[in-house]
Amino acid sequence: MDRSLADPAHLRISYDRGELAEESAPAEPFALFTSWFADAVSAGLPEPNAMVLATASADGEPRARTVLLKGFKTDGFRFFTNHSSRKGRDLAANPRASLLFPWHPIHRQVIVGGSCEPLPPEESAAYFRSRPYGSQLGAWASHQSAVIADRAELENRFAESAGRWPEADSVPVPDFWGGYLVVPDYVEFWQGRPDRLHDRLRYTRESEGWLRERLAP
Repeated sequence: MDRSLADPAHLRISYDRGELAEESAPAEPFALFTSWFADAVSAGLPEPNAMVLATASADGEPRARTVLLKGFKTDGFRFFTNHSSRKGRDLAANPRASLLFPWHPIHRQVIVGGSCEPLPPEESAAYFRSRPYGSQLGAWASHQSAVIADRAELENRFAESAGRWPEADSVPVPDFWGGYLVVPDYVEFWQGRPDRLHDRLRYTRESEGWLRERLAP
């Protein structure tokens, strides 16, 4: 057996796909994120908008899962989910979140940390209506994070929803579903470099702009 299969300590990769220098980095993080996100899309990464969302419960228990980024502007990063899910309950009790974009094939990652707030209902509704018909029904069928008896229970709920709303334009937005905006306090960009001497630039929000600093790898 390949030793690396039994011992992850022997799994190694050399990073050498570019550099991240202060002199070429913009003064604020959103311009750099826009450029890096375009690179991730152009590189053909599977689901380049996939991000790890970390939350904490009211008693401080950390939890993480992968969700999809559905928009970003200079005000923050958007995603959508069931408000009664575990992450929704976490955010109701502790409205702070961290995002991680793991773009491993291009030797990059981005970490975002900040406050998290519900999006206006009209913005959530606009996105919901843009979703495929099956995804709209799925939002109604899945009581996200709740224990269910088996797969059949989920499929039966989906079929019931399809019977209730047979056309895509007839599916209402669930009152338990919607979007969130992560408003960053900081954004960190990581570029893999040889010998584990990686480039890390962190942007921290200040009262009149952004502080850009290099971090040791």
